[in-house]
Amino acid sequence: MSRRNRSGKSVKIFPVPFVAGCPSLPVDRSRAVRGCLDLPGRSWPTRFTPPFDQTAHNPGYIKGYPPGVRENGGQYTHGAIWSVIAFAMLGDGEKASELFSLLNPIHHARTPAGVCRYTVEPYVMCADVYSEPDHVGRGGWTWYTGSAGWMYRAGLEWILGFRLRGKTLVIDPCVPKAWPSFEIAFRYHSARYAISVLNPNGVSRGVARILLDGKVMQLSDPSVPLSDDGADHKVEVVLG
Repeated sequence: MSRRNRSGKSVKIFPVPFVAGCPSLPVDRSRAVRGCLDLPGRSWPTRFTPPFDQTAHNPGYIKGYPPGVRENGGQYTHGAIWSVIAFAMLGDGEKASELFSLLNPIHHARTPAGVCRYTVEPYVMCADVYSEPDHVGRGGWTWYTGSAGWMYRAGLEWILGFRLRGKTLVIDPCVPKAWPSFEIAFRYHSARYAISVLNPNGVSRGVARILLDGKVMQLSDPSVPLSDDGADHKVEVVLG
């Protein structure tokens, strides 16, 4: 997969995250994904830029959308969120957090001009943001539960690294290096878990130590066994 196909379209956002998450790829190809997903000078991430409006090729239904709308060159939010997950998979907490922030709809309402440009509710996720004149920056199809669900998972499971797997909790964050710590309060059936994650060495990823109720866990993987015992538990995770 390259940055451009035969029509000259940039291959961005939608297919590339799957490349990032493929464990069979050589490291150099996986790192090359960073370049394909880099978004200099944009206020929001777009899918397939520029739009499919100047080509005889037919990529399918997306060409039916006006240029810059939804998948046809706009911010298609599902795919953009998958790119947050892709950067976290690559261990790039800075880029994952930056892209997550770009996708946060509240930033479209920082100024009166931004509110007028966005035109839709800035407190819920939207399906897309338009990218071509005369509607640059306009949101579309709000209260979009699919995008909201993926945004929640990208932040909780891949940036904070909180992934529930049956009776086991995996804690494997990928955060900006400047984050000193964060906390999560988690109820598992009748039990309560107070989780603190410390980053004394300023890293993006890598768990050095996990303590469960004061006892050091053996780290074959960054996980904690969960108990439905009605008790309060304390989990301390140290990155490094």
